[in-house]
Amino acid sequence: MAEHLTADNFKEKVTEAKGTVLVDFFATWCGPCKMIAGAVEQLATEYEGKAAVYKLDVDEAQDIAMGHGVMSIPTLIFFRDGKESERIVGAVSRAELTDAMERNL
Repeated sequence: MAEHLTADNFKEKVTEAKGTVLVDFFATWCGPCKMIAGAVEQLATEYEGKAAVYKLDVDEAQDIAMGHGVMSIPTLIFFRDGKESERIVGAVSRAELTDAMERNL
């Protein structure tokens, strides 16, 4: 299951992390965010031990979202060793998310 990030643990879990991290920037009221939520959860389960998958509610962490240039949601950002390696904006298929995860491992 994708763990929820907060402003307090984002730096430790994402920008200081080694390896691949996927962060789903979302909001509870966002329809497209809800559409991809199941696929994000599946990735978290499938890639456990290979990559970390987190969710960040942009309404609760606006400074972090703005600091990473998140202008639309959902935005999924892949990080490798703390640096952004890929960004997906908008709802995409599970296959597209899996392909992106494979590219970023």
